[in-house]
Amino acid sequence: MTTMLPETELAGLTADTVVDARGAACPGPLLEAKKAMGTIAVGNLLELWSTDPQTGTDVAAWSAKVGHEFLGHVVADGYDRVFVRRAK
Repeated sequence: MTTMLPETELAGLTADTVVDARGAACPGPLLEAKKAMGTIAVGNLLELWSTDPQTGTDVAAWSAKVGHEFLGHVVADGYDRVFVRRAK
């Protein structure tokens, strides 16, 4: 499921868990997100930091496939902040 939030809302979100995958190449950030998702409670928010430009697209596709809620991504200082809410 995808619920795209405006960038202003995304920038103000506080995640329950932050995963720093900056510097990792594809598929590293996605694998880190998958691993972290298994450690957080249903309904909690995961924020993934990545310098790989493909991460937002990869995480959105993975979220749709497995049923998590992809909220979008916002550009930070040299990296992307990608947000996913655990749905199951």
